[in-house]
Amino acid sequence: MIIPGREAYEMGCVKNLINPELQVQPAGIELTLREVGRIVEAGHLDLTNKNRYIPRMEVLNFDSEGKIHLVKGAYRIMFNEIVSLPPNIAAIGYPRSSLIRSGATIYMALWDPGYVGRSVSLLSVFNEKGIILEKNSRLIQLVFIRLEKVPHKIYEGKYQKENIEFI
Repeated sequence: MIIPGREAYEMGCVKNLINPELQVQPAGIELTLREVGRIVEAGHLDLTNKNRYIPRMEVLNFDSEGKIHLVKGAYRIMFNEIVSLPPNIAAIGYPRSSLIRSGATIYMALWDPGYVGRSVSLLSVFNEKGIILEKNSRLIQLVFIRLEKVPHKIYEGKYQKENIEFI
């Protein structure tokens, strides 16, 4: 069952919203842009994560007006908000249609039950002219799904509590 955005907000599934009035939508909650980085080396994945290596990124700066012009390419982005899912809720993210209409999209993984953190995703700019983003731009909408029963375990992976200083 999909949880309406207002209910997910009241349950605390997303914290630190910049502007709840704008971000809480009928079917989900929008996340906003905190940071953009360029991936500067190769990653390495394997079956067991023994050899997993997540590549470093070079943080890109917003200009004095809080804007950044991104040329065609792949970027790692971080959101402002902290996602905090209870054990019976998962979330799926979708790019805002305005982003897609501008020639860019965001790829992201499933947010598992029990995950807490300030997430990162992959922004791909396909537009030959690039895209201009402002800091705090609304980029994706999270849709929250209530599981029929609590899963056999909740998220305990490497990214638990990523990019947050507290909680």
